[in-house]
Amino acid sequence: MTDIRYYLTVFPAEALIASQLDPDQFGAHMAIGAKKGSSERLIFLDVEEKALEGSFDLDHAHRECVPHANGDPKHSVYLSVYRTLEHIPISALGNLYLTTKDGRSLMLSKKAYKAPDSSRGYYVYKELCPIPPVVVSSLAPKDFAVYMTDPSVKISVPKILFAELKVIDFNNRHTGHIGSLYDKRISHLLSCIATVTAKEGAKKNKTFDRSHLESFSFQTISSGLYIGDGNELATYPMPGIDEIERDHYDWGKSAMIL
Repeated sequence: MTDIRYYLTVFPAEALIASQLDPDQFGAHMAIGAKKGSSERLIFLDVEEKALEGSFDLDHAHRECVPHANGDPKHSVYLSVYRTLEHIPISALGNLYLTTKDGRSLMLSKKAYKAPDSSRGYYVYKELCPIPPVVVSSLAPKDFAVYMTDPSVKISVPKILFAELKVIDFNNRHTGHIGSLYDKRISHLLSCIATVTAKEGAKKNKTFDRSHLESFSFQTISSGLYIGDGNELATYPMPGIDEIERDHYDWGKSAMIL
């Protein structure tokens, strides 16, 4: 009997999916499927089954996630497509995968939290799940996660996944490997930065972009991705360009990082 794996997709859509595919196979299936012309970037994590008991219908997964008559593994059985992340403990989340449009996946492992460089006085975050804005913030990733999941804050979420992003070099606006996120919006970015870095009465966070998912790409990720729930934080550091070129060259080319 083929084992069942459980995957939490967080971008571009939130879902819990049972599958008999390994992570690389699952990423390729979700990105390009069986139909020619299909292509979609994907971020997903593997999840421990035991942690899902009581919150999701695992009996349905065991009934439906079985091999096909010809012996081929079952690709996907959806167990949830709404408010999924908040019902999965951070401790149950395993590796995180970044899948390109042509189905190549880069695995990121959990590491101890290390705050990224704060010398410029602000950060830019792409919130990925369960909400999609791009935010300029004066808060380091751990503090940002605490703030965003604090129920006493007027606008908060139960749990959040976000990426810390690269910022354009204002002295060289043709900086490479940074995508199109800031194209033609430099003045708005500068305004957001000024708001969160003002000495008196500064806001902690300022929304730069509300929903344009197509402007987010893996080449934009700086220090890594983070999943926060109060003081609990899972950190998935992004490898540097040298490591990507050495160990993940094909993925790096596909992600337009190299």
